[in-house]
Amino acid sequence: MIPPVREECIEQAYFFRILRERVEANLAAQDILGTVSEELLSTTRLPMAVQFVAGEIKHSGSVADGFEKLPHYFTPFQRFVMRQAEDDRRKFVFGAALLVLEREAEYKAKEHTHAGLFVFQFECITRNRLGYEDGLTAMSLEPTQPPAWQANASMYRKQIGLVEFAELVYLRSEFYVADQRRTNPDYTPSLQPLFGEKEGKIAKASLGRDQLFLFSALQRQLGYPEVPKPKPQTDAIATITTLEAKLRDVDIRLRMLEAESRGTFDPTQFGKPELFRDIPDDPAP
Repeated sequence: MIPPVREECIEQAYFFRILRERVEANLAAQDILGTVSEELLSTTRLPMAVQFVAGEIKHSGSVADGFEKLPHYFTPFQRFVMRQAEDDRRKFVFGAALLVLEREAEYKAKEHTHAGLFVFQFECITRNRLGYEDGLTAMSLEPTQPPAWQANASMYRKQIGLVEFAELVYLRSEFYVADQRRTNPDYTPSLQPLFGEKEGKIAKASLGRDQLFLFSALQRQLGYPEVPKPKPQTDAIATITTLEAKLRDVDIRLRMLEAESRGTFDPTQFGKPELFRDIPDDPAP
């Protein structure tokens, strides 16, 4: 795969954003994909890729399938994220996946660092519980990362769960090398340091703590890209509560109609339906 250029990344970020916004506006993804290619810059390869995905969704109903059949365009991490979003066993919704891909494309379009991209992708997997095995495998195939960073992801895949992430960052940092050379000036690391001195210092200070604190510290101190945080389920709970109240009111109305048809209607038995609680009773004559 050819690493995407800045122009391509800008168009990808725009595509993921408008697809997310229109899906959240209750438009069908199939309809959006059928027309959105006309809005994209024709000097990039994205319009052709979107047209292919639009055709694929008509057959399989899956955006991820379209991504999978274009491995020369969509990166392994992009394909992994979309596949997880369409997995019914996960709580990772389609809109959240598009927001992740939008943020990643925006970061790649800027002057980004290999460390920043690595931590961003890893945090996406962690926060959304997407699975380290497949997620780190996708990271190890990231075409915009040098071989050393790809090998680092493969190594993390074998060690994650045994060693905390902060320690993995610290051990591959220039700060760790400096620490060792304070006691042994001839120390030579067996593996090339990948993270800088500042990353290593922050990671060492985060040892034994929740790794989410490490991600936040890197974002505050070094300008690492911020990962979209999963939305709390309060909106869904409120919606369910509202629907339950409406169903109770419908049940009351049905029982009132049945009683009226039998000639046994007594309004005092039912009370006021929930939908009309705020409407005052008629004054007594």
